[in-house]
Amino acid sequence: MKNNHFKFNPETLTYEFQEKPFFKSIIKTFLPKALMSVVTGILLFYIFTSFVISPEELYLSEKTDALKQKFNLYNKELAQTAQTLKILQNRDDNVYRMIFQAKPISETKRKAGFGGSDRYQSFKKYKNSDLLINTSKNADIISNIMLVQSYSYKDIFELVKNKEKMAAAIPAIQPIALDELTRFGSSFGRRLHPILGVWKMHTGVDLTAPRGTKIHATGDGIVIQASGSSGGYGNIVKIDHGFGYITYYAHQSKILVKKGQKVKRGDVIGLVGSTGRSVSPHLHYEVRINGKPVNPVNFYYEDLSEEEYNKMIEVSTKSETHIFE
Repeated sequence: MKNNHFKFNPETLTYEFQEKPFFKSIIKTFLPKALMSVVTGILLFYIFTSFVISPEELYLSEKTDALKQKFNLYNKELAQTAQTLKILQNRDDNVYRMIFQAKPISETKRKAGFGGSDRYQSFKKYKNSDLLINTSKNADIISNIMLVQSYSYKDIFELVKNKEKMAAAIPAIQPIALDELTRFGSSFGRRLHPILGVWKMHTGVDLTAPRGTKIHATGDGIVIQASGSSGGYGNIVKIDHGFGYITYYAHQSKILVKKGQKVKRGDVIGLVGSTGRSVSPHLHYEVRINGKPVNPVNFYYEDLSEEEYNKMIEVSTKSETHIFE
């Protein structure tokens, strides 16, 4: 089928009959429109796919947002749990363990197994990998802290079971009865040595009493030394009370116990004297915990009233310094 039309010829000044192929006419007429339609369709498809969310995508997006909110909530709860555990750790180290003279748990042990990212490698392929990794790390940290704390409470429970034995062992009375004391000599701390004439740490207290006054064990234990000393202690008795406690009783005129002997709180272990580096009869008394000297006056609580204890503290801190081990 052909599409016929006339065309003007300038040489003959007449219109001449022309024949035009039908399909060529069709292509010329409709091809631009078809191409425009295709371009418009592609553009609309791009816009639709890029900016219009399908119901399925909308559902997945809402579900993802909900999960993110849950993970954020979990992290907040984990942070609150960590804060609570921190309080328990502090109480464990500074109250429970101090009462029973147990060493605090080191930070190294509490944080054992922390760090490293290999175990979270599988989370890195997800879009919200940081959130997943942080949540997993926080959960692992809490789990580890709780495990360590449970072992700590187990240790403390064992200490509690030995509480009665420990209560009897801890030095808790004065080694010389209050009514037999003449006065307090040098107290615990740095003092000017009356013989050497130099400032030294006085690792105990000096209790002045007449020669021959009875000296009492301040807690249950085993005598680990009962002999003369090559140092300034003179005749000395040392008692191991267990639980890290050892007491010293120096300058005795006579020792009444033997090495290896078991003693009870209140037992007489010797008599006041002035042996060793001493200028007059008195007892030099020390309390050591895990080898470290501590102020003995803090342990005079079982045989003194509150008024007597406060008076003793006041007197001991104002005492003269001419009696010194």
